[in-house]
Amino acid sequence: MSTVKQIGPIRKAWYQWKALRLPWRKRFLVGLDLQGNTYWEFRLVRGDPSAPDSRLRRIVNYPRSTHYSEVKVPPSWHQWLRYQREQPPTLDEQAGDVVRQERIKVLAAEADARWEAKPSLADVPGRKKGQPVPSLNTGRTQPQERAARESPTRNERDEVTQQKDDPWKRARSSGPGETWQPEAWTPAPAKKR
Repeated sequence: MSTVKQIGPIRKAWYQWKALRLPWRKRFLVGLDLQGNTYWEFRLVRGDPSAPDSRLRRIVNYPRSTHYSEVKVPPSWHQWLRYQREQPPTLDEQAGDVVRQERIKVLAAEADARWEAKPSLADVPGRKKGQPVPSLNTGRTQPQERAARESPTRNERDEVTQQKDDPWKRARSSGPGETWQPEAWTPAPAKKR
């Protein structure tokens, strides 16, 4: 869980100075995020706020020590940068969002564990999660025939099913083989029109 780095008194005073909306300034500090990025608004033209190009532009500045591939802009700040949000997010709101994300991760892990504990219809009966083996008695077979049918071991049954339908064995017998090499492509001459 990431938290705000403690800001020293000098830097705090500098941020407060840069956040003042003085008429001679073009850039104003709007806020910070938990990763140390600063968010700014600026005018292209100084002075008259009613000028045609008076809409404030919004940008983010990253710390110099951060590589470009490691820059992460939180969704709430991204909304503010794209003018989808009027007011910038507060640090308390950002910290609450981080706590919410951690809680969602815990709940998702618990849900995954509950889902894994449930038996699945795709599982082979008797092999996973203590499922009972269904009886093969349909009422039509005699007990001796049923005992003779159930007598092969699990390995023997697996071998019989593999021999019966082994797609790899069929591919080996009908394919070009391991010694096959591709030939050079020689296209046929084009037909005259």
